[in-house]
Amino acid sequence: MTAPAPPPSTMTLAVGGLAHDPLQAELAAAGVALNAHARTLLADPRVDGREPVAVTLARRTVAALGLPQGGTLPQLLEAAGRCGLRPCPPSTGPYLRLALTTQEDAPDSVLSAGKVPSGALHVLSSPLVEDHDYPKGFYLRVVDGVPWLRGFRCDDEYCWPPESELVLEVPPTG
Repeated sequence: MTAPAPPPSTMTLAVGGLAHDPLQAELAAAGVALNAHARTLLADPRVDGREPVAVTLARRTVAALGLPQGGTLPQLLEAAGRCGLRPCPPSTGPYLRLALTTQEDAPDSVLSAGKVPSGALHVLSSPLVEDHDYPKGFYLRVVDGVPWLRGFRCDDEYCWPPESELVLEVPPTG
């Protein structure tokens, strides 16, 4: 059996176009599992992107953003800007999960351990609220063959390891 191809380092994706219930139905039909934080984000009206927009996405590690020792969420967002990237629209995660069908299985099945999970692809967006108990964004992971869309929480002190994989938006030119 051949391993799936890794996701491309850049891709263009249509984000938006589905209201809350049809988007949830698409995720369910694709066999996508959700955690409680993902459900919270999906229910937030700021994540409900009604008009589809073409977004170019870039995949980078924290180290590739110029943070070889890792960094906090504010540092990641600042470093992304220095690299010509910006946070993704809040609704990017569910659409990327539906589009990304070749993500490899995570090397372990630990779903929550207070650290960046192995095999996770975090879709970095600006926090919707300043409350550290409210989910900050989505991440994608495949565990035991099941594609997951999970929400994550962290405070501004949590240091992401340099090998953490992130998805950011490439701003349109012109």
